[in-house]
Amino acid sequence: MLQFIVETTDSSGARVGRVTVRGRSFETPAFMPVATLAAVKALTQEELSQLGAQVLLANAYHLYLRPGVGLIREAGGVGAFMRWPGATLTDSGGYQIFSLARRAGETPALPGKTRQSRAAASRARREAFSEREAVEAQREAESTGSLMEVNDEGVSFRSHIDGSEHFLTPESAIEIQHALGADIIMAFDQPVGYPADRARAEEATTRSDAWAERCLGAHEGRSDQALFGIVQGGFEGDLRAESARRLTARPFDGYAIGGLSVGEPKEETFRLLADTAPLLPPDRPRYLMGVGKPSDIVRAVLSGIDMFDCVLPTRVGRNGTAYTRQGKVILKNARYERDLRPLDPECDCCVCASYTRAYLRHLYKAGEISAARHVSYHNLHLYLRLMERIREAIREHRYGAFAEEFLDEGSDNG
Repeated sequence: MLQFIVETTDSSGARVGRVTVRGRSFETPAFMPVATLAAVKALTQEELSQLGAQVLLANAYHLYLRPGVGLIREAGGVGAFMRWPGATLTDSGGYQIFSLARRAGETPALPGKTRQSRAAASRARREAFSEREAVEAQREAESTGSLMEVNDEGVSFRSHIDGSEHFLTPESAIEIQHALGADIIMAFDQPVGYPADRARAEEATTRSDAWAERCLGAHEGRSDQALFGIVQGGFEGDLRAESARRLTARPFDGYAIGGLSVGEPKEETFRLLADTAPLLPPDRPRYLMGVGKPSDIVRAVLSGIDMFDCVLPTRVGRNGTAYTRQGKVILKNARYERDLRPLDPECDCCVCASYTRAYLRHLYKAGEISAARHVSYHNLHLYLRLMERIREAIREHRYGAFAEEFLDEGSDNG
């Protein structure tokens, strides 16, 4: 049974708490490094522990396809399989509906249909990826598989690994996550991409909420694992409010806000978040899915969000981009060729203590695997130290000032 204790609430609305489930606990606000395939790319579990990570996110859809739930169940669950001592969470695979639907036409893929949405998607991609990574991500999306059908019963699709056909329902998504054995599991949902007309958003939201009820039914009697519901609603405030009302009337252990940061303008993200978060119960964890630039985290904590995940720190790290307190350092840029300073002079991680920008740029340009490891390690160090700073500021009742100063610095830019 999940326990959530709110320890301190700041006047800004930010809060510090602790989630405990199945004997494992983590402090909130928490950032969850993403271990999609039971591994955080480029880093070991020992390094993650050294960095102070307390909870990891894995993806049920990908683990179901490879290596399969049978092996992971035999190993004692995903945490035991990857020898991770902390808490674990699995995403149900609902976001893969959005990813796969690009071929079936169910949901528009990025970029969107309008010039404005294409420009927004392009800006988001440039912020998240290097040019090379954008190409790799596009190829990966195109090879993920083809969505055959989405209907009220579930989703049929072909595996990107061997082309085999699969049918995923709310019940089977929960059954898979039971077998994977994560401490926290997620309801099966259907997000929509930006832009989405109201009819499409309404259909997907109604379906997601109905699936949530079926997930609860499939989960009944499994109180050792916590189950979170996911608020959807596209980009319509009233649909999100109605989804929140329906879900919070049901006994979920926590509530996530999904379907944001999928190509919409940033101010739209935070408008919808500000309207939706207060509708969630204050005595349950609030999880904002997939939103994870440092400035986004700082802003979202103001809305009382407790949990975050994002692939950015390791994804951009593998492509030679470091987050720093002064802004981003993009090592492919020639300006760093003879730069003998550390990545971040204000950082106390072992990478900044040992290596210069010039050396790390050399490793990146030479294609050395260690470049991805070093920069990914530094980025996750920055993220996890940021969460510590956030919790400290809330405990000292100065989070509003902290957030204002952080956002004024513009440390996501560079």
